[in-house]
Amino acid sequence: METIYSEKHRLRDAKTELYGGELVAPFERPSRADHILARLRETGLGPVSSPDDFGMAPILAVHDAGFVAFLREAWREWEASGYPGEAIPTCWPARRMAQRVPEFIEGKLGYYALACETSISQGTWEAAYASAQTALTGAQRLKDGAGAVFALCRPPGHHAAIDMYGGYCFLNNAAIAAQHLRDGGARRVAILDVDFHHGNGTQDIFYARDDVLFASLHGDPMHAFPHFLGHADETGRGAGEGFTRNYPMPPGTGFELWRAALADALGRIVQFAPDALVVSLGVDTFENDPISFFKLRSADFTTLGGDIAGPGLPTLFVMEGGYDIAEIGVNAVNVLSGFEDRAGG
Repeated sequence: METIYSEKHRLRDAKTELYGGELVAPFERPSRADHILARLRETGLGPVSSPDDFGMAPILAVHDAGFVAFLREAWREWEASGYPGEAIPTCWPARRMAQRVPEFIEGKLGYYALACETSISQGTWEAAYASAQTALTGAQRLKDGAGAVFALCRPPGHHAAIDMYGGYCFLNNAAIAAQHLRDGGARRVAILDVDFHHGNGTQDIFYARDDVLFASLHGDPMHAFPHFLGHADETGRGAGEGFTRNYPMPPGTGFELWRAALADALGRIVQFAPDALVVSLGVDTFENDPISFFKLRSADFTTLGGDIAGPGLPTLFVMEGGYDIAEIGVNAVNVLSGFEDRAGG
C-alpha cells in the first residue's frame, strides 16, 4: 500500500491548546506523524510518496470561499493586530446574536470557530493546504486504479465543516477527497469515520446529499467532543435523508460492541454500492488514549482493518486522530496491515 506524505505538516506546530482550563502543549503535534512514518518504514508496508498539488479548486468544491480566505489570512491578521500569543477565539455569534462576519480578527476567529481549544499559529494554513493535497493525491491514485492508499494527513480534517474549523481541523481532507472522486466520475462514494470523535464536519458537508454515504462510529456526544452533533437520530436532510448513519457509544466501550457497530456500518456501505470508500482513520479509540474513553487494544486495530477490507472496495485511508503518541504508529499501521492481509495486498 502506497503512503502519501508531506513534510509540510511540520509547519503546523502550535504551542498552545486550551484544555481543562489551562493552556497546555497541544495533543495534536508533529511527532504523531513521525511515529506513524517510522512504523510504516519499519514494517515495509509500501512506498512513501510526496503529494501532487491540485490547487484550490478541490478545496473550494467543499468549503465556503469566505472561510478559506479567512484561514489563509488569519495568522497575518492576528500578527498585524499586535496580539502576542497564538490566535484563539474568545467570543462567538451565539443564539439570538447577529450572524455577520466581523472585520476585526478577534471577531472573525469566533465567527469561523466551532470550538476554542485549537489555536491558529504560524504555518497553520500552509500545513492544512498540504494535508488536503495529500488526501487529494490519495484519491487520484484510486481514480488511476490503485486498490488502497494511505494519506498520512496532518493536521487532521474531519471536524472542519463547510465554514468552521476546530478540533485540530482546518480543511476537511476526507470530504475533499470524496468530492474529488465524485468529480472524477465516481457515481457514489462512502465515508466511514472510525475516529473516536464524531466527524461533525463531514456530516455537515454531505448531510443533504444522496451521492455520499456518511457513517460515523464515535463516543456519545452527550459525553464527548464535539457534543453538538453525532446523535443516532441524525440521518440526513432532504435528498440526503437516510444517507447519514451515526453510531454513538458510551464510555468504556470495548471492541465487541464497537465491532458490532462497524459490521452494521459496513453492511449499509455494501448496500449503498459505492465506487470507492474513504476511511477517516482515527486510532484514538485506543484504550490508553489521553482524550478518549473507548477501550480498543492494539491487536483490535488489525482486526478492524481486515473488516474494512471485507467489502472489497477501492479504499483511501485518511489519517485523523490518535493521541497516545507512543503507540499511534503501531495502531495506525495495524489497521493498514490488517486491511492488506485480508485484501491480499
